[in-house]
Amino acid sequence: MEEWLIDGMVYCGAALMVWNIICFIRYSRFLQGQKIWKRDGWLLQVPIVLLILFLAGYLLVGIIGKPDLIVAGILFGGSVFVFIIYQLLNRITQRIIEGEKMEAELSAKEESSRMKTRFLATMSHELKTPMNVILGLDALALKNPDLLPETRDQLKKIDLSARHLLGLIRNMLEMNELENGQAALKNEEFSLNDALDQVDAIIATLCTAKGLHYEPMLPKTRDYLFFGDVTQLKESLLSVLSNAVKYTDSPGTVRFAAEVESGAEGIRNCRFTVSDTGIGMDPEFLPRVFDAFSQEENGSTTRFGGSGLSLAVTRKMVELMGGTIRVQSQKNVGTVFTLEIPMRCVRETSQSLREETETATLEGKRVLIVEDLPENAEIVADLLELEGVETERAENGQVAVEMMEKAAENYYDAILMDLRMPVMDGLEATRRIRALERKDARTVPIIALTANSFESDVRASLSAGMNAHLAKPADAELLYNTLKEHIRPTAQGSREEGVERA
Repeated sequence: MEEWLIDGMVYCGAALMVWNIICFIRYSRFLQGQKIWKRDGWLLQVPIVLLILFLAGYLLVGIIGKPDLIVAGILFGGSVFVFIIYQLLNRITQRIIEGEKMEAELSAKEESSRMKTRFLATMSHELKTPMNVILGLDALALKNPDLLPETRDQLKKIDLSARHLLGLIRNMLEMNELENGQAALKNEEFSLNDALDQVDAIIATLCTAKGLHYEPMLPKTRDYLFFGDVTQLKESLLSVLSNAVKYTDSPGTVRFAAEVESGAEGIRNCRFTVSDTGIGMDPEFLPRVFDAFSQEENGSTTRFGGSGLSLAVTRKMVELMGGTIRVQSQKNVGTVFTLEIPMRCVRETSQSLREETETATLEGKRVLIVEDLPENAEIVADLLELEGVETERAENGQVAVEMMEKAAENYYDAILMDLRMPVMDGLEATRRIRALERKDARTVPIIALTANSFESDVRASLSAGMNAHLAKPADAELLYNTLKEHIRPTAQGSREEGVERA
C-alpha cells in the first residue's frame, strides 16, 4: 500500500510538473507578446529549462531509484509549489496589465475630454461672434422709428430665431460643462428684486408677443441682498418660464411667483413657482421630463420645436446651487414647476438697490472698446451712443494698454474687453493695465465682453482683475445696467479734471 502511495505521488508530481512546464512556456510567450522583455528575453527560458531538469529527475527517481514516503512527498510538494507560484505570477501579471490598460483608457478619455472642451470653446467663440453681429444689428434696426410694420415684424422674427439658436448653443455648452464636472458657481452679491425684475421684463415681453396673460407675483415691498450666482439663477428661471410660454397657446395664462422664507444662520429658502395653462404632460412622461433630449411623443416636438436640453440643464444647475426642482402636470390643463434654492442673505432692506441703477445715467461717460473685429466694435459703440456714451476703440490688448498709458488719469470711465484677440489677449491686457503706475489703473471698471462664456473663462476674467463678465451677444439693457453698476459715481468729475490737467 505504501509503495502504491509513493509511486502515485512521484508520477502525479511528474505529471503536474509537465503541466507546469506547459504553463510556463505559455506564460513566456505571453510576456514576449506584450513586448515587456526585449533585452533580457533569455531569462524567460531559464525557469523552463530548470523545470525540465526537475521533471527528468522525477522520472529517474521513479524508474531507477527507490524513494521513500518522505522523498516522494518532497517531490510532489515541489510540483505543487511551482504550480502555486505560476498561478500567483500569472495573476499579478494580469492585474498589472489590466491596470496599465485602465490607466491608458483613462488617459485617453481625459485627453478626449480636453479636446472636446477645446473644440466646444472654439466653436462657442466662432458661433457667438456672428450671432453677436446679427442680434446687434437687429437691435439697432428695431430702434428706427420709421420702420414699416411688415419690416419691424420681420426683424422681430429674426431676433426670436437668433436668440433661439443662441439658447441651443448655450444649452449644449452648459450640458458639456456639467457632465464633465467643470461647471462652478460664482459667488457675488446681488439684489433679488433686480434679478427678478430682469426676468419679469423678458417674460412679460414674450407673453405679450404671443397674446398670453402674464401674472407676476413678486416681492416688491422688500428687497434681499443675496450672495450667490445671480447669472445661473436668472438663466434657470428664464428656462422654466420660457418653457411655460412656449407650450401655452393664446389666450392662456403664465404665472410667476416668488417668496423668501426665513432660515437659520442667514440662509433663506427662495421658492419660485411657474405655472401655466398650457398643453400639460402625461403622468407617464413626468419622470423623464428632466432627462437630456427627452420630449413627449405627442406631436409637440414638431409643433413647438426644441432640443430637449433646456430642462435637463436647468435641473443640473439648480442642484449645483443646492436646490431642487419639481414638476406637476395634467394633460390639457397645465403645468407647475417649483424651484427651491437656499441662498445666503447678506442684507434685507426696504430700499432696493434697483432705484440707484434706474436713476443713474451713462450720459457723457467715455468707454474704451477693446475688440479686434470692427463690426462687433461698431455695434457696441452704436448701442452705447444711444445712451449718450462716448466711445473709443482699441483693436487688440496691446493697443489698449498703450492708450491707457497715454491717457490722462480718469480719462476712461470703463473698458469693455474682448478676451480672444491677436497680438495680446484681453486677460494679459487687463493684468498689464492693473499693473500700471497710476491710481485709475486699479479702479477703472474693466468688463469682459466676449464670446468665451465657459465658467473657466469667467473665473479667468475675474482672476485677471476684471470687474464683470458679459457673454456675447450682450443684451443692451444688461450692458447698460452693468456699466451703471460699476462706473464710479465721481468718475465724470474726476475725468473732466484729468482732461483739464492734460
